Amino acid sequence: MEDYNTLLLHEMNTLKQQGATTCAFGDIFLEDLKAFREKQMQQAQLQSSFPIWKQADTTTLAKTIIDAGIKAVLVCINGKFFDSTFLGREYDLDLLNDLPPGVDPCGENGEFHTFVYDAPHFSSPIPITLGAKVDKLYTPNSEESDEPECGATPAWDTTFHFQDLLLEN
Repeated sequence: MEDYNTLLLHEMNTLKQQGATTCAFGDIFLEDLKAFREKQMQQAQLQSSFPIWKQADTTTLAKTIIDAGIKAVLVCINGKFFDSTFLGREYDLDLLNDLPPGVDPCGENGEFHTFVYDAPHFSSPIPITLGAKVDKLYTPNSEESDEPECGATPAWDTTFHFQDLLLEN
């Protein structure tokens, strides 16, 4: 967690030097995660924005996001719910129809994470290509406290699958 926080602060400082003032997050309902992200951004001296915070139930919200023309790909999936074939898939109605039972359509419980590469309010799409897929098994460190910094459940042995994205020049 210390490495993550150091890396995040470094990257946020880089973005700040390029003129960024705010970091937007797609969190919807998890108060502890929102507070964690706000604390991180305060340390980076950036504002936090949660544009879809408590907007609607996640099924309605997922369809609203897609209908609005927001384009995203799955970049991280929890191995408890998905195999790696879901990595790099577009976040669209086909994906929603293929979600396993019990998976939140917005991934609000950590089932998956997306990267938004195009949206109506972007000046232009972020040009990406899919890179390598990486599988990681995470187990709690025996030295970790029972209460992780972000409030996650401490008993979380699982595999996560990650999709690298490459910026096109």
